[in-house]
Amino acid sequence: MSLTEKKSVPCQGAMPPMTEVQAKVFLAQTPAWRLENNATRITRKFECADFVGAQVFVNKVGDLAEVEGHHPDISFGWGYAHIKIYTHKIMGLHENDFILAAKIDKLLLK
Repeated sequence: MSLTEKKSVPCQGAMPPMTEVQAKVFLAQTPAWRLENNATRITRKFECADFVGAQVFVNKVGDLAEVEGHHPDISFGWGYAHIKIYTHKIMGLHENDFILAAKIDKLLLK
C-alpha cells in the first residue's frame, strides 16, 4: 500500500523514533524531502508564484493536516513555503510523518 493510501494513526509517545536506516527506507517514497537534525526531521521547501500562491498552498496543507490529525511546522513568505515534519511526542520520525509528506506532495498534482 502506498503512503498516500494510508491514514495517520495517533502516536501515544511510548515508542522510539525511527532510526536513520528506517527513515531512509521511507524517504525513498518521498524523494523530494530531506532528512535533517540527525534524521529526526524531514523538510521540504516549496516554490510558489507569489505570496498569495504560498498562502493558498499553506492553507491546503493545513486542511490536510487537520484531516490527518498530524501537524507540520510551516513557515512561508513571498514565493515559498517551508515545511518541517516530525512527531513531537517522540521527538523524531514515525511513519505518520512520511504519510503526511507523501500526501502534501500529492497536493501539488491537484
